[in-house]
Amino acid sequence: MDEKGIIKFRCNWEKAEPLPEEYIADINRWRDILYKKNLIGVDASGIGYGNISKRYNDNQFVVSGSATGNLALLSNEHYTVVTNFNIHQNLVDAKGPIIASSESLTHAALYQCDSSINAVIHIHSNALWKHLMRKVPTSNKSAEYGTPAMAKEIVRLYNNTNVRNTRILIMAGHEDGVMSFGPDIDAAGNVILNWLDSIDK
Repeated sequence: MDEKGIIKFRCNWEKAEPLPEEYIADINRWRDILYKKNLIGVDASGIGYGNISKRYNDNQFVVSGSATGNLALLSNEHYTVVTNFNIHQNLVDAKGPIIASSESLTHAALYQCDSSINAVIHIHSNALWKHLMRKVPTSNKSAEYGTPAMAKEIVRLYNNTNVRNTRILIMAGHEDGVMSFGPDIDAAGNVILNWLDSIDK
């Protein structure tokens, strides 16, 4: 289920031991930074938002778990491994201590597009969302978050726009939704912070 209790994808989840803390240390450090800036968190109605991931092996990836946006600090108990996925079948297989984020298919689409992408971040920022709408690659407004339609939009943007250069995209059908990616988590995180700095000046 997503934060609103609506099942957006089918998740075959196998409960398992968490990864070692040191493996998630880099993405968890960035998750802390983004949480403190309210780019990942929980809104006034109690709905969590934002998630973070990094490539694990081939097209497998580690992602923050569902409904973790409201937690100030995460541990390895709050991350799981997406071991397989099928965008067309709306299907995710995950193994770990927690069910995968409802945005996992969108992360999966980017990892599938380019083997050099090793980290993906999804945040909420009204300032960035409004400022960058249509100025950087922007998904079709009809594509809702966490759906095969959104994942397919990511693939379309990657194949038909300059998103591989901007490393940031706007989710038009998901208010405040912004995604970044990069060859590592520092690159993905700094794309967001650099854009925020630029609009604050």
